Amino acid sequence: MTDVADAAGVSAMTVSNVINGRPGVSADTRLRVLRTISKLGYQVNHAARHLRAGRTGAVGLIVPDIDRPYYAQLASRLAKGVEKSGLHLVVERTGGDAERELEAISFGRLRMYDGVVISPLRVEAADLDQLRFETPVVFIGERPVPATFDHVMMDNVGGARQATEHLLRTGSRRIAIIGGRHDDHVDDMPSLRTRGYRQAHAELGVDVDERLVVEVESFDPGSGFHAVEQLHEAGVSFDGVFALTDAAAMGVLRALADLRVDVPGDVQVIGFDNGAETEFLVPRLSSVEPGNDTMADRVLELLQRRVSASGDDNATPDATTTVVTARLELRETTR
Repeated sequence: MTDVADAAGVSAMTVSNVINGRPGVSADTRLRVLRTISKLGYQVNHAARHLRAGRTGAVGLIVPDIDRPYYAQLASRLAKGVEKSGLHLVVERTGGDAERELEAISFGRLRMYDGVVISPLRVEAADLDQLRFETPVVFIGERPVPATFDHVMMDNVGGARQATEHLLRTGSRRIAIIGGRHDDHVDDMPSLRTRGYRQAHAELGVDVDERLVVEVESFDPGSGFHAVEQLHEAGVSFDGVFALTDAAAMGVLRALADLRVDVPGDVQVIGFDNGAETEFLVPRLSSVEPGNDTMADRVLELLQRRVSASGDDNATPDATTTVVTARLELRETTR
C-alpha cells in the first residue's frame, strides 16, 4: 500500500479506504488510486486479511447432491447473500452418506469456514449431540437435530396436504403420489410429504388406493417417468399426480405426453419445490412453493447472528427452530 500511495501521490490510509470501499474519497482520487493499483499489479492478499481478522472468508454449504435443481438454486440464493458480506460460498457434496456427512462437520473441516449450512439426510441426532462446534452451524431440512442447533425447515406435511387437497377439491379421486412411502412414520422428506397426502384424503373422506403410492429410489425426472410407466403397465388408473419434487414431476409430464394423456383435462399434476424451471415447462407446472427465499433469508440471518457472536460466550444466542410456511403456486397442470 505504501508503494501505491507513493506512486499515486496520496496517503497509505487513502489507499486503504479505496480498496476497502470506504467513503470519504473523491471520485478523481479513487480512480487515480485504482489505476495505480492496476499499473503496479497490486493485489489484495485476501487470505492474509482474513487470517489477521481470525476469519477464513468462506461459508460452507454441505448438501446431499449438487445436480438437483433445488440444491443448485439454494446455493445460488445463499451465495448472493454471503457475497453481500464480502464472503464466498463453498459447496460440498455428501451423496447423502451418513459417514460423509459426519466427516463434513468434523472439527478439522469446520475450521475451513466462518460458518456452515448443512442439509443432512442420514446423520442421526444422537451423533450430532456428541459433537461440539466452535464454527457456527445452521441445519436445514427435515432431519431431526438436537435443540442446541439452529434449524430451518420447510412445512413438508402442510405443503403436501395443500397440494393433495387442491387435487381432490378440483375433481381428482385417484391421486398417485410419486416418491411416497407406504410406511410414513420416519421423519424424512418422503414420509412427511406422504403424511400430508394421507391427511388430505382423510379430511375429505376419500380412501387411498395403496397401489397409487409409488416408491422411488431417487426423485429425478427418470423416476417420475418410470413411475407413470409402471402404473400404466399395471393397469392402475389415476386422474391426479402429486410428485414429491418438481424434477420427478417433469418425468411425469413427459410420460403422460408419450401416452397422449391430456394434462390437466384427464390427469392433474402438482410438483414440490417451485423451482425456476416450472415456469418454462409445457404445460407450466403447478407446484408447492416451500418458501425458498424466506428459508434462505432466515438461514443467512441465523448464520450472521452466530458469526457475529463467535468467541463471545456472553453473546451466544439461543438456538431456534424455524418452520417456513408453504403455499401453492397454481399454473397450467391443474384445474
